[in-house]
Amino acid sequence: MTSTLSIVILAVADVARAQRFYTTVFDWTVRVDAGVFTQLSLPDGPDVALYARAGFGTNTGRPPVASPPGHTSAAELYVTVTGDLSAWVDRAVAAGATLLSPPADRPWGERVAYLADPDAHVLALSSGPV
Repeated sequence: MTSTLSIVILAVADVARAQRFYTTVFDWTVRVDAGVFTQLSLPDGPDVALYARAGFGTNTGRPPVASPPGHTSAAELYVTVTGDLSAWVDRAVAAGATLLSPPADRPWGERVAYLADPDAHVLALSSGPV
C-alpha cells in the first residue's frame, strides 16, 4: 500500500481573488478554473486548489468557518522560495497578504516569514536552511 498527497484544497470566500493572489505571488499555473473551484499546478509539489466556501461545505456536509478579523485559519501553506526572501514578502504583501512575522532565522534552522493570505490562511515563506 502507498499514498501520495496530490492536492491541498483551501476554502476561500472569493475564488477569483484567491486565484489572482496565488498566481501573482508564485506564478503557479491554473490547471482547472470552474468558477467555484480553481486548481493550481506547482512545479515540484502537489497542486493547490481554491474552493468557494459554500461548495466546500456541500461536499463535506459541514460549512467551513471563516476566520474572524484578527485571526488566522488553522491551515498553513509552507512554501520554499529561492532568491531574496524579503522581496518575496514584499510581493505577497503587494498582492494582498498581511505580514504576521517578518523574515527571521527559526529554531529549526530555516529563515521564514509568516503571512496571512486574503482568506486568513497562513502562508509561510522559507528561504531554506540558514
